[in-house]
Amino acid sequence: MWQHILVTGIPLAEKAVRTVAVYLALVILLRVIGKRDIAQLNTFDLVVMLLLSNVVQNAIIGPDDSVSGGVFGAAVLLAVNSAVVRAIASWPWLARLLEGAPVVLAHDGAYEDRALRRLGLPRADLDVAIKRQGGDRVEDVCMATLEPGGALLVKLRPEEESASVGDIAAIKARLDRIERHLARLVADGTDPERRERPG
Repeated sequence: MWQHILVTGIPLAEKAVRTVAVYLALVILLRVIGKRDIAQLNTFDLVVMLLLSNVVQNAIIGPDDSVSGGVFGAAVLLAVNSAVVRAIASWPWLARLLEGAPVVLAHDGAYEDRALRRLGLPRADLDVAIKRQGGDRVEDVCMATLEPGGALLVKLRPEEESASVGDIAAIKARLDRIERHLARLVADGTDPERRERPG
């Protein structure tokens, strides 16, 4: 029993090479297929992702079902991913190569239909992101992009943006200053309304 649990069915070096090769192949495939599959997982995309993990399992583990082999493969996978993430953070050119650049989906109140078609992203998905940001329709959008990590970012036109807590606090502070100034004018007898009233 212990032999099946602890003794790997293939050499650890082969397992490491298999893990790295499958990791790199999946990174390239997901890069080619596009960011939409990461950003907006619908039911079909979720099924594909789940099956994908099962499809590549044997390519990683080979003829090995030992616990130690599985733990070693997981450790290699996490180490490779950590190294790639750190490399992307250090070298912007590598980030552009592996993740791509942001894709403009809407600009100045109009859909970029060509980009939406290329990504297989329906207008309805972008409309949901616009509504989450506080807009009502695409005409409210200054710029909407699909970022390299798969996030949909929407920037509304300035007149459509909701006021932030800081905006409201600034308006309140300004109103308080105006009220204090008017109170001083009334107290000094220089009330502008009084001066305008006929004698």
